[in-house]
Amino acid sequence: MYLRALLAIAWNALFAISGLLLIALAGEIYLRLANPFIDTSIPYQFVDGVGIIRKPNAELRFTNWDDDNWVISHTNSQGFLDREPVSPERAAAGCHIAFIGDSFVEAMQAPIADKFHVRLEQLAARQLPRLDITTQAYGLITTGQINQIPLYDEYARLLNPKLLVLIFYVNDFANNFTTRQSILYGLDPDRFPYTSVQKDEHGALKLRPPNPEYERFLLPMRPNRWYENAWNRLANVSYFAKWVDDKTGIRSSIQENHLAHNRAMWANILAERPCCAALLKTWQPGEDFAYEDMQEYTAFSIDQFKRRADRDGARLAIMAVTGDMGTQGDPQFDLLNSIAKTRGIPVISDYNYILKQGYDEWNGRWRSDGHWNATGHQWVAEAILEWLKDNQDVCD
Repeated sequence: MYLRALLAIAWNALFAISGLLLIALAGEIYLRLANPFIDTSIPYQFVDGVGIIRKPNAELRFTNWDDDNWVISHTNSQGFLDREPVSPERAAAGCHIAFIGDSFVEAMQAPIADKFHVRLEQLAARQLPRLDITTQAYGLITTGQINQIPLYDEYARLLNPKLLVLIFYVNDFANNFTTRQSILYGLDPDRFPYTSVQKDEHGALKLRPPNPEYERFLLPMRPNRWYENAWNRLANVSYFAKWVDDKTGIRSSIQENHLAHNRAMWANILAERPCCAALLKTWQPGEDFAYEDMQEYTAFSIDQFKRRADRDGARLAIMAVTGDMGTQGDPQFDLLNSIAKTRGIPVISDYNYILKQGYDEWNGRWRSDGHWNATGHQWVAEAILEWLKDNQDVCD
């Protein structure tokens, strides 16, 4: 009797496992047929004087399974996700605008034809034809304005833009602060892969070029556990496992725990160094910290762009991606606005435009990562166009 019961349990288990395997197999076949690729692929290289940048003329693949978004784009000859730059003669003939920023400008989530600066050109051609606007975008994920200075010096400046627009997101305050970025990404603050800022013995800020040997000095990481590695490998090759992972958040949960452990370890390592000891003495992982330093470094970075724009005869403006830091009355937006106002730099708010039009901001964002979708890029283009209509003299 016991044997018969065990056999029944074994057969039921076999049928259940077989059924699950068939479901997984059917799901694998369907997802492979329905989706063009499995994961994001970003080819990059290190460029002296600039830092980490995309490889020129390379294919970049971005996927966001939560939003059913698959985008295949190609970098241009300079390594940016944009069209080829216009000629200097074409730029000089009209009003050329350069946009510099982080992931909102790089915009891997959108085809190039849908990006805000391309839409702006199209809108301006119909509504402000006198200005003859051309645009170019220079964007790099995880960077702040300090890190983006070479994007102007080495690329944007070549076309002598009449208007230079910095796209400012709320995390730029932290990204402009090298110690903060080092803790976030496990980088050595003294051998940073982007242009950074250091204080001399008198407390004065000065720029430091990117270090080509940064990979040799990455901060140590806690090794993944065996089951973490196993699941990562499976989700990298199986479309069905990737789908399950995306819907359940298994890997993102693993990565968050792993990052939290590593960041605490990196903070302890840096707390022993002269550069960071005083700053990290009382800091706990997860806390915001050194806000005065973030403010100081951000103001310094904007000063660097202002000097360059004034030197080259360009007007400088800042576009605040304000949905995540509010608008007037929000401390971070008011801080940015104050920094800009004291320097005579206008601030364009996409959020103010969205509110005025009565739009729901999140209809213009991907739900999973908060970046602009095609609708959001269109709204940003409209917001900039509205500002240009009132400030056409920037093109004169």
